[in-house]
Amino acid sequence: MKYRTMGKLGIEASAFGLGCMRFNGAASGDSVIDEAKAISLIRRAIDGGVTYLDTAYVYLSRTSEIVLGKALQDGYREKVTIATKMPSEAVHDRASMEALLSEELGKLQTDHIDFYLMHGINKEKWEYFKSIGAPQFFDDMKKAGKIRYKCFSFHGPYDEFEYILNDYDWDMVQIQYNFMDINNQAGTKGLELAGKKGIPVVIMEGLLGGRLSKAPSNVQALYDAFPVKRSPVEWAFRWLCNHPEVSVVLSGCNEESQIDDNLRIFDTVESGIMSEEELKLMDNVREAYISRTKIGCTGCRYCMPCPNGVNIPGIFSAWNNASLYDTDPRNDWNIRQIREKNHGADHCIGCGACEAACPQHLNIIESLQTAWQEMNG
Repeated sequence: MKYRTMGKLGIEASAFGLGCMRFNGAASGDSVIDEAKAISLIRRAIDGGVTYLDTAYVYLSRTSEIVLGKALQDGYREKVTIATKMPSEAVHDRASMEALLSEELGKLQTDHIDFYLMHGINKEKWEYFKSIGAPQFFDDMKKAGKIRYKCFSFHGPYDEFEYILNDYDWDMVQIQYNFMDINNQAGTKGLELAGKKGIPVVIMEGLLGGRLSKAPSNVQALYDAFPVKRSPVEWAFRWLCNHPEVSVVLSGCNEESQIDDNLRIFDTVESGIMSEEELKLMDNVREAYISRTKIGCTGCRYCMPCPNGVNIPGIFSAWNNASLYDTDPRNDWNIRQIREKNHGADHCIGCGACEAACPQHLNIIESLQTAWQEMNG
């Protein structure tokens, strides 16, 4: 296992961090998590050299922290650092923050949390956290020894990331990043900004929820033609670890084989490891994915709100993603939400307001019907 220095903190962490959000449910169907299997996987990762474990209050219907706490008994707690999170929807004042942290410490069976994150914030959620005194609470809990490092995880545009990063004395940040997201959310600019400030960066969604683990045919052809043979998973992780600003790459594993494969991969990766030819390959891979785009919607939302409630950019985003990553759109969470909220293209009456507002001059009405038909089979 390769270890990396976490920026200004100066501590070492395993390049592979185990994400505890994607464990399988019990075979009986009675539980959202197979405890015995999850504990075995966690300990297998730690025995293989993993020192960074990531969970959250809300993961797996609030059971992930409990199972992780059980896995870290018998001397395993002393071998690792734990990251968990405070969701904005669970707190509203100092008392509720204290109660939540106490509950999480109890579930994890520990007297301190190493990396405590404000969960999935954007500017709006950050302003909310400030309004209820969360920054002072984090400062106080750090002084009390109940948390070691003050952190946040982020989903939002770059300008909001920059604002939040500069607005408080953060110890670590967790962002979504992969070779397809260089200009999405915090993106490469955000990664490099944090690096310049000495703030360590932990990466989530390095495989885009698994979508980059199995390449569509035109992408696989590029991998196959390259002289060095690696799996799509290894290429994705290798690309991430090439960045010196990256401290830890999170990966959720459901099987022993996935743990073992990650241990093998992260035993070989380090900053600056990729050659110019390999970097060019990944640029070509990105372009091959992008070439599968169904419609050139930029998500600008000039077409919104639709008079009939159709979620135009949401439908086009899901349509593009299904094509890019060769996935079944009927299983797409966003599409399920659009259906449940009655925001589907079946509510379009062809009024044309969206097309008149679209700066890309897209044929929205016809494309919506095509997209909806394809995604609902």
